[in-house]
Amino acid sequence: MSNTLTQFGKVAVLMGGQSAEREVSLMSGHGVLNALLSQGVDAHAFDPAQRDLAELKKEGFQRCFIALHGRFGEDGTVQGALELLGIPYTGSGVMASSIAIDKTMTKRVWLSENVPTPRYVLLKQNNLGETAQAHVLQTLGLPLIVKPAREGSSIGVAKVTQASELPQALQAAALCDTDVLCEQFIAGDEVTCPVLGEGDTAHALPVIRIVAPAGNYDYQNKYFTDDTQYLVPCGLPEAEEKAIQAHVVKAYQVLGCKGWGRVDVMIDAQTRKPYLLEINTSPGMTSHSLVPMSAKAAGMDYESLCMHLLASAGLEHATTQKDVA
Repeated sequence: MSNTLTQFGKVAVLMGGQSAEREVSLMSGHGVLNALLSQGVDAHAFDPAQRDLAELKKEGFQRCFIALHGRFGEDGTVQGALELLGIPYTGSGVMASSIAIDKTMTKRVWLSENVPTPRYVLLKQNNLGETAQAHVLQTLGLPLIVKPAREGSSIGVAKVTQASELPQALQAAALCDTDVLCEQFIAGDEVTCPVLGEGDTAHALPVIRIVAPAGNYDYQNKYFTDDTQYLVPCGLPEAEEKAIQAHVVKAYQVLGCKGWGRVDVMIDAQTRKPYLLEINTSPGMTSHSLVPMSAKAAGMDYESLCMHLLASAGLEHATTQKDVA
């Protein structure tokens, strides 16, 4: 075990950052940091909002555990910086991260590969008028979901049940992003499923069924209440769970994800057909988070999960070129 720890060297846990999910990232990061320290890893907190990433190289960090969420952490930007610095990092690379953060681009790839996802209309921040609203209502009907295309943690998300609610929902989402995604509402069971690995070795962990108060799985109910129920085992028929896991693994693979990820899914109550909503390439690692919960159900505790992810850290474009003075 000590040889393995020596191989990791000095590890930076990237947490905080500049996105709207900073608060959640700090919770995730401190959880990961404490887990790695408990296993004897030479791990240190590093907040890119407060320190220049170039300091990672200057201070001799040899590996990064990315516990950042949202923009500038989960969107390919920090991944690209770490590629240039030559410091291996956890999770997906530049391309997969940049596609996965964008729910519209993710849908386009999934639809081209026959991965089921709800119908959608993409609007721009500067074009949310009556004509655009009429197009959304005609295409998707009611109820529908409005969300920023590139945010997470349910920030800026609204369910629209009446046409009169649409303008306010669009404006709220537009405050978070220039791209506003309007999506077909799927009524039914809400589940999520983590994936570990890369390519042909990618495999799904147990599905978690989410039962939120009044069906409202918002930011508050995700992170700060104990009223939301997380069922694992999920209680779905075995064949249904396996079908969801197969869809999720394919969705992960076609985007080129690696290391880990988590896919959120709605199951239509009438047809029992699963619809994949989005993929998280740097999922939460807080006390309420779902990947650790699913991993535990599969026999992997929090510390083991963190060590597994740290061991999977790598570079997409490993170079043999010597550092230039």
